[in-house]
Amino acid sequence: MGETIATNKKVFFDFYIEEKFEAGLVLQGSEVKALRDKRVNLKDGFIKIIRGEAFVFNVHIGILATTNHFYAHEERGSRKLLLHKKQIEKMHKAVEKEGFTLVPLSLYLNDRNIFKLQVAIAKGKKLYDKRSDLKEKDIKRDMERALKGG
Repeated sequence: MGETIATNKKVFFDFYIEEKFEAGLVLQGSEVKALRDKRVNLKDGFIKIIRGEAFVFNVHIGILATTNHFYAHEERGSRKLLLHKKQIEKMHKAVEKEGFTLVPLSLYLNDRNIFKLQVAIAKGKKLYDKRSDLKEKDIKRDMERALKGG
């Protein structure tokens, strides 16, 4: 994994991550320029499988001021994901099960300078699970402070 462009921290709080996949993205030139400038937000993104193809929705890729408005991309448009057929089938089967969803985890440049999206099959957490995670995080932070201070 090369340079990380964006991560979706909210996913780790809201979901249990079951399995991760690496997917390529079909992008326009203006989108590539915006991604290199790190103008991307994965927070509200989700993945749907439509007619055997995977698409990512609601990922915000900002438009640069230097982009010609005739060639500008849609900021929250759908973008096709490049995955193997077996991976898409595996994701589709998981989503058919109750409680599973597909979410983007991070966007990065690989070793060959190509944008990749890390996608995960995730299961939603209940409110009490989120509270227990916060409690564990607070305890861990307090212990680290005590060790540093003492």
